Amino acid sequence: MVNDDLDRHLIDRWQRDFPLAERPYAEIGAALGLAGDEVMARLERLLAHGALSRVGAVVRPNTVGASTLAAVAAPSGDIERVAALIGDEPGVNHNYEREHAYNLWFVATGASTEAVRESLKRIERRTGLAVLDLPLVRAFHIDLGFPLFSDDGMRGRGGKLAPPGAADADDSALLRAIEGGLPLVERPYAAVAEHLDWSEMDVRARLGRLIEAGIVRRFGLVVQHRSFGYEHNAMVVWDVPAAQVEATGHAFAARPFVTLCYQRPRRPPHWRYNLFTMIHGRDRAEVERQIATLAAIPACGLVHEILFSRRCFRQRGARLSA
Repeated sequence: MVNDDLDRHLIDRWQRDFPLAERPYAEIGAALGLAGDEVMARLERLLAHGALSRVGAVVRPNTVGASTLAAVAAPSGDIERVAALIGDEPGVNHNYEREHAYNLWFVATGASTEAVRESLKRIERRTGLAVLDLPLVRAFHIDLGFPLFSDDGMRGRGGKLAPPGAADADDSALLRAIEGGLPLVERPYAAVAEHLDWSEMDVRARLGRLIEAGIVRRFGLVVQHRSFGYEHNAMVVWDVPAAQVEATGHAFAARPFVTLCYQRPRRPPHWRYNLFTMIHGRDRAEVERQIATLAAIPACGLVHEILFSRRCFRQRGARLSA
């Protein structure tokens, strides 16, 4: 799958800051000492092996359409059937089994908050299970574009936070056109422009504005972490007093091993937790040690639970056209 150091450099370097040039693959090739068609061939191989899901945009939640994190408590002998029913919903783009009574966790997306609500209602009807709906309240850090083979400082921190609904109709049209990824052709932006009946310059300029505005939080190679040995991935949920959420969220997000950190609502009496962190790791014991360092940050200590992922039933980019 990953054949050599050039593959490793390609993956680590261009998970973000993918060129908006007329011939982006040729520009990457020049940096690697390869021709543009050789870069495309490598990307095609990595896509075919499932190491990459696409080359394209990672959109900040709720800036285009709407989304929510949701969960159900599926009977232990019925997980595969329930996961398949959830996956039948077009707007579901992540669907994981985790170690918890709420054992199936998924992200539902749609054109609007109402569309997402309707999606969750359909899932409830199909599965016969109550859905725990946990929409995003505040993001402290969301960026899975971290180096897989070296610690070269390419991990993204900070950046602009675009407000909900920040994208206009043309932004949405462009992001829908590339939701499956940029085509592997010499001039991919020209191909997208032809599909939209725009000019190539319009496509490149608008993508640049979307990145600058923080609507697209990362533009580049989107990897499938499990394909690279990241099989011990933990969602840690924390019960944080309201007055401490901001300070705790920033403290957690500052740790380099934390890949996601965000606030979501409590749903009493079934769900007491309001701060979520994700840690992606190759070794379960190391992930548990990292979680322990987070637990030691607040002076009073925090009640928390660790939900390691067991199986991935679906992982893809948001379906803005769902």
